[in-house]
Amino acid sequence: MEKIPVGVLGATGMVGQRYIYLLANHPRFEVTYTAASARSAGKTFEEAVEGRWHIGSDIPDGVRRLIVQDANDVSAAKGKCRFVFSALEMDKDSIKKLEEAYAAADIPVVSNASANRWTEDVPMLIPEINPEHTDVIVAQKKHHGWNKGFIAVKPNCSLQSYMTPVFALQKAGFPVKRMIVSTMQAVSGAGYPGVPSFDMIDNIVPYIGGEEEKTEKECLKILGRVKDGKIENASGPLVAAHCNRVPVIDGHTACVSLEFDLPDEKKPSLEHIEKIWTSFRALPQELKLPSAPIQPIHIRHEANRPQPVRDRDTDKGMAVTVGRLRECPVFDIRFVALSHNTKRGAALGGILNAELLDAQGFFE
Repeated sequence: MEKIPVGVLGATGMVGQRYIYLLANHPRFEVTYTAASARSAGKTFEEAVEGRWHIGSDIPDGVRRLIVQDANDVSAAKGKCRFVFSALEMDKDSIKKLEEAYAAADIPVVSNASANRWTEDVPMLIPEINPEHTDVIVAQKKHHGWNKGFIAVKPNCSLQSYMTPVFALQKAGFPVKRMIVSTMQAVSGAGYPGVPSFDMIDNIVPYIGGEEEKTEKECLKILGRVKDGKIENASGPLVAAHCNRVPVIDGHTACVSLEFDLPDEKKPSLEHIEKIWTSFRALPQELKLPSAPIQPIHIRHEANRPQPVRDRDTDKGMAVTVGRLRECPVFDIRFVALSHNTKRGAALGGILNAELLDAQGFFE
């Protein structure tokens, strides 16, 4: 099967570099176009990232000598790629306008940026949870008068460690009323150079700007439904979040206490919850999408797991690892969940979104 030519916007940044690295041997997509800021434009990709290639491996040969274009010049991408991954690092208003400009130019945008997450006709996808939200794309294109172009986004990395286990419980008929979530988020989530070492070594920073608001609200859109050409948010669960930056390179951990919206006699046992999680499969697994985990939720029974160093790469770094499932004296249950923030939570999650959109025929 002939590969689809794709572009990467913001290709020289940390997330953009990870897209380049992860797409190097992708069975369906091939990077044929890179774009970044004006200061990188005109250089080869190798020249543009000299001294700041941070992925830990050599630059893929297929991209090394590509000439980096100015991401603001939408016309430069015409005819060179069928869609683009957006890893732009600009202010939100600028990103929103630029992503819309690409879509208007018949170039679909699969975005890692947050600028369009709350645009009511833009799907915010976790493919195991809400693949049907791509239905809103038809209305999005009609609203803007776009032909082939559209925008789809991925959610914030902070909630991806626990959203799939929560959704699996809800899908099995056990609605969640409210949760308290305390995240311990890796420094790679702040990009490069990120948090200064003097702030992180021997320390925990109990504040990440905007993160708690994202953690509390984005789940409602993800769990919502498409109605009248827009995504209508779910009414719950109610989430209270504490988001902390910790001295871990990769891997976001979440400690979750939750209460079911059910009478006591209808709440699931711990054994039943484990069966729900271990048996959970969804559309990406049915379609055997290349970047999808074989098993979306893995359970560890050791008293001291999951741990970022040991568990973040489970199932290609795309699975959620859950441990310490037990009863909660305040709510109903509590558990610890872990996901890889720069794989599932960033570039590889974006690639999985593109694989879903491809399987649904949006790039034809």
